[in-house]
Amino acid sequence: MTLTRGTKLTVVGAGSVGSSLAYAALIRNSAREVVLYDIATAKVEAEVLDLAHGTPFAGPSSISGGSDIDLTADSDVVVITAGAKQQPGQTRLELAGVNVRILEAMLPQLVALSPNAVFILVTNPCDVLTAVAERITDLPKGRIFSSGTVLDSARLRWLVAEAAGVAPQSVHTLIVGEHGDTEFPLWSAATIGQTPLSAWTDADGTALFPRERLETLTHDVVNAAYKIIEGKGATNYAIGLSGARIVEAVLRDERSILPVSSVLHGYRGIDGVALSLPSIVGAGGVQRVLDVAFDAREEELLHHSAEALRRSIELFA
Repeated sequence: MTLTRGTKLTVVGAGSVGSSLAYAALIRNSAREVVLYDIATAKVEAEVLDLAHGTPFAGPSSISGGSDIDLTADSDVVVITAGAKQQPGQTRLELAGVNVRILEAMLPQLVALSPNAVFILVTNPCDVLTAVAERITDLPKGRIFSSGTVLDSARLRWLVAEAAGVAPQSVHTLIVGEHGDTEFPLWSAATIGQTPLSAWTDADGTALFPRERLETLTHDVVNAAYKIIEGKGATNYAIGLSGARIVEAVLRDERSILPVSSVLHGYRGIDGVALSLPSIVGAGGVQRVLDVAFDAREEELLHHSAEALRRSIELFA
């Protein structure tokens, strides 16, 4: 991967997600300078020291950080992972109240210190927080968005690849909508290589993805985070990698198509709600939300997801 010279990435929050994202960014050389910021001084300093000790085995990226928010100044990208931890059995939307208050207190300071940065929210519920963030900042459209269903889509691609016996990179399918319980796959457009998923068979010609299997795969993706949280207390490695991937798309102006979550304005009748949809991500953040094809059921699910989030957002208006 090509390292963008002179780029500064700040990761806010030195918990399991923030530390994993900083680690992924270091070993992937996502940015020239990685800063880890947290109000917990001992915790963040320990994480930075541990990461720094590994830099001789990585590329030219550097790591620094601490509990002084001024360390975040002049960042090119700020990724916010700080917030209350999701507990076993707790939905992402149930996290909303406390994390909205944290964001309202912190985000204006970060924007003042890095007025030209792109801001990426990873803290849950990321869709609700994205809508709140747009309301409390005066950033241009697309400069603040969330990781959305980038990780959920990766989970789906992995599951389909395992079932089909192919590389995950050869599976082309997305999860869209809320990053949470109302998310859903775009099965109508899913392919393995150039073959529609509905036409994929095993060596004997048996269809591998009947409707029942698609429903099982959807259930497994939607509930994946809950299963991981129940077993180990947090999801961190995969979201760290997916967050670093989004950062790279911005800093390298890749114009990559990723299912990030941004506030929609007039998208299929949806306004003021942040949802994940295939979007062109590059310099400046979300450059364009794509109007992809939905079948009738998917269109219905999209509006159901939007309505669920609208009710939650209205609680914090």
